[in-house]
Amino acid sequence: MPRMIYDYTKSVLERVSFDPVLFAKELKKAIRNLLPYEVEQLKKWLLFFTNEHPELKQCLSVVS
Repeated sequence: MPRMIYDYTKSVLERVSFDPVLFAKELKKAIRNLLPYEVEQLKKWLLFFTNEHPELKQCLSVVS
């Protein structure tokens, strides 16, 4: 079950990646809802994802 939440979170973040403010808002929600090890996985995914979307690099500070 938790894996489904993690996958859903990633899909939401991908869908809102057009707006950095909305992306940051959804990222904050994700951090509140995910388990600690899932947050670590999300950080790794974000590093990869923000390489493709440099306008979102500023949002990495949310998970630091």
